[in-house]
Amino acid sequence: MAKGKGSGTHHVVPNSGGGWDVRRGGADRASGHFDTKREAIDRGREMSRNAGTEFKIHNQDGRIGQSDSHGNDPRTIKG
Repeated sequence: MAKGKGSGTHHVVPNSGGGWDVRRGGADRASGHFDTKREAIDRGREMSRNAGTEFKIHNQDGRIGQSDSHGNDPRTIKG
């Protein structure tokens, strides 16, 4: 399992055959395949919110371009 791809994350990643995949961190198979990045982001965000996981959106080159937290954030910020 690659660093940063634990089961507490969902990722939107480019598919080598075209389109975009939503993957749970550490999974061998995609949870869903979509023609557009927007469709993958919308579904991936929904899945991440339901599971309470981190959500990572990758660019076409595979690098993480955006990250959202839908789980337990360990930071305590005093206001």
